[in-house]
Amino acid sequence: MDNLMQIAMQNVNYGSIMPSLVLCIFGMALLLINVFLPRGKTTPASWIALIGLVVTAVFAARGWGDPQFGFAGHVALDKFASFSNIIFLFSAGLTILMSDEYLQREGYPIGEYYPLILFATAGAMWMASGTDMMTIFLGLEVLSISLYILAGMFRGQLRSNEAGLKYFLLGAFSTGFLVYGIALIYGVSGTTNVADIGMYLKSHPAMLGNPMTIAGMLLISVGFLFKIGAAPFHMWAPDVYQGAPTPITAFMSAGPKAAALVAFVRILILGLDGLQGDWTSLLWVLAVLTMTVGNIIAINQTNIKRMLAYSSISHAGYALVGLVAANQIGVSGILFYMLAYTFMNLGAFAVLVLAGKKGEENLTLEGFAGFGFKRPFLGVAMSIFLISLMGIPTTAGFAGKFYIFAGAIKAGYIWLAVLGVLNSAVSLYYYLRVMVYMYFKEPAEDYGWVTLHAGAVISIIISVVGVFYLGLIPGKVMEMARMALFF
Repeated sequence: MDNLMQIAMQNVNYGSIMPSLVLCIFGMALLLINVFLPRGKTTPASWIALIGLVVTAVFAARGWGDPQFGFAGHVALDKFASFSNIIFLFSAGLTILMSDEYLQREGYPIGEYYPLILFATAGAMWMASGTDMMTIFLGLEVLSISLYILAGMFRGQLRSNEAGLKYFLLGAFSTGFLVYGIALIYGVSGTTNVADIGMYLKSHPAMLGNPMTIAGMLLISVGFLFKIGAAPFHMWAPDVYQGAPTPITAFMSAGPKAAALVAFVRILILGLDGLQGDWTSLLWVLAVLTMTVGNIIAINQTNIKRMLAYSSISHAGYALVGLVAANQIGVSGILFYMLAYTFMNLGAFAVLVLAGKKGEENLTLEGFAGFGFKRPFLGVAMSIFLISLMGIPTTAGFAGKFYIFAGAIKAGYIWLAVLGVLNSAVSLYYYLRVMVYMYFKEPAEDYGWVTLHAGAVISIIISVVGVFYLGLIPGKVMEMARMALFF
């Protein structure tokens, strides 16, 4: 027993989990600090959470050097994980910045709010760092449980209760598919280590056609595609995104989506590479379906939060195009695109936070009539984010789509890239429609005074800078994304 303990301790390397460990420490500290804060005061907690993210970023950057492995090879803080962690940290940071004013306005200054965001971010980091399916699953559960609570946190609002319950029930259902898929792959290979699974399948090519192997791959795909919000596993997203608190909707659309994507990438390319012909055919169809369904249904939406929810589905389809390509340009394009999407989508939601009234009944197209002239700063910012979401040149959205579609063309999927471009053209309609209402429609009622709270304004400014930096000077970040690849 002593020898086993000694061997186990030799495999422990806390440096490999230090970013997520720091977040958990800050999250638990915040839970204790909230006990001593005056009731209804969440501002100190928000700034402590932001400090925790900055400290975490320092430790996350250490993975850009030599990779650190720990816990018997179950965790790797490599460049792939480090780049992914930056996406998660930006997503969490921008969410926290826009949250304080929102919580005060809605009358729900809840102490657990910020710790749960930190715990969710830690779970996302475990997913990105996991080199074993059980580690990835553990991270997914920490992320999901935190999001279930955050989505339904406003217990006095029916739509928030519905969002939390619906997300929990459907999320638990999809998790069952994922666990069963992992069990089948373990039954075939005798291991849950992603790299070992890949080596086993290469050395036993006869197992590639085994029904258990194919079924395991399909079930794992269902689990991750649900978390990504890809069609036909997207039905939860519109109701949950509309009913959840707006900052949490913003957070869910970026960080957790990126976490599911990067974990899915590691499993498919490193562990199930031998089945590439099978999963690329599957994802080709689902990428087109996801892009098309998201864009077509978004056209009919009048609620802007719901429109952005369907828009998020279509953007998941664009990211899947890079995974279908499965080459360096395509996969590094996914990393670049998710960082770009974090800026442009969270920036748009930050505008909604400032523009919304209590109860958010005015977050409709009619509610935004004349908004661009009544609130010039917010109108210009919203226009920038919508233009980037369209994929117009000089913005981050264009650069991200360019790299992803270039990867698809290089891999020979020319028609997939063409369909992606056509779907981007379709999205122009519903994004431009918001701008038309902002600048060419008379407001039905006076907006009253919109207070530009510092946190949300900072979130918008950071997002605008990110959109233009990635759009005008994408080369350096794209090179970092390419260096982050593990293949």
